[in-house]
Amino acid sequence: MKRTGIRLGAVVAIVVLAVVVLHVGPDWSWGKAVGNVAIVGGTLAVLAGLGRMVYMVATGSAIKARDQAQAVGEIPVLPADPGELLRGPDSGLYLGTTFAPSWQNKITVGGLSDRAVANITEFTDGIEISRQGAGDIWIPRASVTAVRTESGHGGKVMGADGVLVVRWVLPNGTEVDSGIRADDKAVYSGWVDDFAETESDQ
Repeated sequence: MKRTGIRLGAVVAIVVLAVVVLHVGPDWSWGKAVGNVAIVGGTLAVLAGLGRMVYMVATGSAIKARDQAQAVGEIPVLPADPGELLRGPDSGLYLGTTFAPSWQNKITVGGLSDRAVANITEFTDGIEISRQGAGDIWIPRASVTAVRTESGHGGKVMGADGVLVVRWVLPNGTEVDSGIRADDKAVYSGWVDDFAETESDQ
């Protein structure tokens, strides 16, 4: 039914366009009139298609942001006292946070998708990812379910064991993965070992 309505609307638009063109150029030959109708109609069709694409992208982004905001909920903030320093800071590139277990479905709300140069630091109460030009990310220790290495994250492939990924649970229960590519990959084993017991307890 919807397609029929669209087709009928297109036919009506073409007829109206033909009438307008013939009215504007009454002395044109039939061939010239048809040619002008085709040119003008084609141009309008392209513009309409581009407008529809822009509309779909804009509304799709808004819907995705709304759905993600509901799924993410509250994001933990860095406490005034994160506890004793245990590891780091280790420098690298923060690649983003995704909905677990996907390594590509990036979370765009709350600045969690903002890729940036960063330091990752372990404290007794959690993990801090401090980013240059973007907000810091705080991962409470109690919310961490696993720390592992992966070949890629956030849609970016880094090669075997190229990324350190922290899996953790947001306050509303949504499980996410935050990834960082360290400048020195030798630090990965220490991070993985520190949270090995956490993973085995799950």
